[in-house]
Amino acid sequence: MKDKKSVLHTDDTIKAIYRYDAKKKVLRPLIGMKIPAGFPSPAQDYIEDSLDLNEYLIPHPASTYFVRVDGDSMVNAGIYPDDILIVDRSLEASHNRVVIAFLDGELTVKRLQINNGRYLLVPDNKAYPSIQIEDWMEMTIWGVVSYVIHKV
Repeated sequence: MKDKKSVLHTDDTIKAIYRYDAKKKVLRPLIGMKIPAGFPSPAQDYIEDSLDLNEYLIPHPASTYFVRVDGDSMVNAGIYPDDILIVDRSLEASHNRVVIAFLDGELTVKRLQINNGRYLLVPDNKAYPSIQIEDWMEMTIWGVVSYVIHKV
């Protein structure tokens, strides 16, 4: 974060961090049919039920945060500047998941790769190099990205 009062710092791939507030439900109508992405089908518009976006997107409220992206190192993963990431700190950081890593005092969003006990933070943009985690580096996984929110 760029706020000087903040304890956390980023490598400029993360613009801001927000805490989840579970006090309000976000209920919206859910259309009871799947919309084909290929050829159109006859309309069958009816509302099946209400969808609570908090319940759907945030299964672990106590461990969920929102992070705003600042940078283009993950564009090939569908993560763009100013997108909001939903980060669940209770999920296991396994091979090939997109994670928020705390590396040498800074937060960054990258894809985690684990090969033969070695950790690699990989950007999804060939303009940036991967980061091989060496023994002398301090790295912890801060959370796992579970959803990306961006305008279309």
